[in-house]
Amino acid sequence: MNLAVIQMVSQADVLGNLAQARQLLEQAAAQGARLAVLPENFAAMGRRDLASLGRAEALGEGPILSWLQQAARDLGLWIVAGTLPLPPDGQPDAKPHACSLLVDAQGQRVARYDKLHLFDVDVSDSHGRYRESDDYAFGDRVVVADTPVGRLGLSVCYDLRFAELYSAMRDAGAELISVPAAFTAVTGAAHWQVLTRARAIEGQCYVLAAGQGGCHPGGRETFGHSALIDPWGQVLAELPCGPGVLVAERNAHEQAAIRQRMPVSRHKRFFAAAEPRQPGVEPL
Repeated sequence: MNLAVIQMVSQADVLGNLAQARQLLEQAAAQGARLAVLPENFAAMGRRDLASLGRAEALGEGPILSWLQQAARDLGLWIVAGTLPLPPDGQPDAKPHACSLLVDAQGQRVARYDKLHLFDVDVSDSHGRYRESDDYAFGDRVVVADTPVGRLGLSVCYDLRFAELYSAMRDAGAELISVPAAFTAVTGAAHWQVLTRARAIEGQCYVLAAGQGGCHPGGRETFGHSALIDPWGQVLAELPCGPGVLVAERNAHEQAAIRQRMPVSRHKRFFAAAEPRQPGVEPL
């Protein structure tokens, strides 16, 4: 049951990005992958017309969704389509979500995850200020879906910092977690590998972390280091920078054994929340 992650250095040219993504997906399929994860913003980086891109896709007038369905059918591959701007279903004029789609090997949509946590952060890099909520609406639900290689929980990039999301996925039966991302070079160097391994360890899940890894329009630089990580937190494969493909096998028997030896989901305790701190009152 081979798993693949795709690393890219996407630019503003949608068609150019899709052509490169197709080549990388072909490599993944040739290496026996059944499921492949594309990175966040795989189809476009540095575009400011996200709402119009999303509206065109929702109306069936854009190239991305048709390309995605065709690639899945041609390659017989389940694909997690990183993220693309899509408005809510049936509302083409609404503000788009940063949407991660799961499509099956027949090109049919199986699941849609709208990014819950948007990156509204100041970073000490050349870009400086990131405000995803200017362009995207917040998602509002956890999404877990069955695939031929296991039950998959969907997440995106900044979600990694919110462990409760991954706990909810595990409670919903997740065995695999997809993390398409575009971590900045600064935050990635500090936290990417720690966070991806932690999410694998605490959930006893395979983590498929597909990143952007290079320089993009507007002076943005992403960290890369896409990785496949097993439920014990071992990094099975990693790619520091540049476009490429990583493939590794899921060992379902070993995953079950890890969960049997250390049954953390059964050991979970529920507890009362601490009293909120009153503003201006110092604790004794």
